[in-house]
Amino acid sequence: MGTVEQINTYTRIPPFIEIMDSTLRDGEQTNGVSFLPHEKLMIARMLLNDINVDRVEIASARVSEGEKDAVKMICRYAKSIGKLKNVEVLGFVDGRKSIDWIDGCGGTTINLLAKGSMKHCSGQLHKTVEEHIDDILYSLEYARQKGMGVNIYLEDWSNGMKDSPEYVYKMLDVLTKTDIMRFMLPDTLGVLNPLQVIEFMRKMVKRYPSAHFDFHAHNDYDLAVSNSLAAVLSGAKGLHVTVNGLGERCGNAPLSSVQVILKDQFHAKTSIHEDRLNDISRLVEGYSGIAVAPNQPIVGENVFTQVAGVHADGDNKANLYTNALVPERFGRKREYALGKTSGKANIDRNLQELGLELTPEQTQKVTQRITELGDRKEIVTQADLPFIVSDVLKHNVPEDKVKLVSYMVSSAYGLKPIASVKVEINGSQYEADAMGDGQYDAFVKALRKIYKKSLGRTFPILENYSVTIPPGGRTDALVQTVIVWRNGDMTIRTRGLDADQTEAAIKATLKMLNIFEETNAE
Repeated sequence: MGTVEQINTYTRIPPFIEIMDSTLRDGEQTNGVSFLPHEKLMIARMLLNDINVDRVEIASARVSEGEKDAVKMICRYAKSIGKLKNVEVLGFVDGRKSIDWIDGCGGTTINLLAKGSMKHCSGQLHKTVEEHIDDILYSLEYARQKGMGVNIYLEDWSNGMKDSPEYVYKMLDVLTKTDIMRFMLPDTLGVLNPLQVIEFMRKMVKRYPSAHFDFHAHNDYDLAVSNSLAAVLSGAKGLHVTVNGLGERCGNAPLSSVQVILKDQFHAKTSIHEDRLNDISRLVEGYSGIAVAPNQPIVGENVFTQVAGVHADGDNKANLYTNALVPERFGRKREYALGKTSGKANIDRNLQELGLELTPEQTQKVTQRITELGDRKEIVTQADLPFIVSDVLKHNVPEDKVKLVSYMVSSAYGLKPIASVKVEINGSQYEADAMGDGQYDAFVKALRKIYKKSLGRTFPILENYSVTIPPGGRTDALVQTVIVWRNGDMTIRTRGLDADQTEAAIKATLKMLNIFEETNAE
């Protein structure tokens, strides 16, 4: 394809690319996703403040009272920080209704949804292009009276350019003479490929050189990011994205992927603060309930994890297996996973991070044990490493500081589970009872009681809890529980393996407490 300089010679990359995030509007059209008003506010706050997107599209007009509450809250907040003009709401060509709705919520910008193809205009509206233009002009005039700025979506623009370009041009010949701020060109059904985007966008830019064009991609053919890039190469001044690629059907172009490709591959400038991309991804993941794939670029859990030992060896010697996507750039750090392909160099890196010093012979024994676990397809985390070392070497390793002496958990229909726990901590035994919403919850509450009342100390906060079993659906399958805890700036991830889910969770918790006690002892 050529160098960046060669590409820039034959394309029209604007000096600055506007990023409009539509997570709260188009992203919420993901099947099963519905944000509560306060959740929308939290996401909007982070997008505007921490991520620093240029614009946020937060809702569709006239949807519900809950949506109205969310729009009012966000507009009120945005006004307080001087960013109300950066907040946009989708509205419809419905006379005054959408404009009044948005105005009543405190909004000042409408993204007017018009028809960008003859098929949509005649098939859905049953109107001619002239009639549709007249309706748009009426809405524009009313918005102007309200002091409202207008951007316009040309819905199904991609098929309009493929099947009825004369319709698109007839619309734009009139509308580009108005005070519309931006013309937003959606690939509504995700049917375009990058070559078509380049062809159609260049035609738009050439015919209407003074217009501001945004491109809005959909990912039906897994081309949303590529098409967004093609649009920028052809003169588009803005791109629409969503956090984690949320959106209808296959979703939209992910914010994180679009940002890094624009910056690294084409040196395009944006306003985005990259060091918070992982934070917004986690926030939206939590509120939406849609998990991010572990191998999702930039924000996936595993994307900065090296598994192969040869990679760790190369990084140790000369950073041979790194590129511009260094984890620190996104507020993360590189990890070296443990498995059957880890090798000595990978394990050495993990031992160094934990401050564990072993002889070459001891390291070889630990490597062999991790390889055996990997062959059995067991997950080995860095937090497991001290226990593997202890298990393998047995001698010259201090005993566990926290031991489970005994415990009992009970469960009965209609009653909350109860746990009685006796533990030995640093040589002294403690007991406590507690009720909880589940057996494990009762167990943890009993431990918290011991730490608070008997020891006068804090107890780590449970941050994430996941349970998995091997595929096959056997009732006797081992249960693997992975728990993530946080104590201040310290994150502890441990796992337990057992045929009983509660027992697996308890094993993981005891591992965490021993790491916790070892750290406090230092």
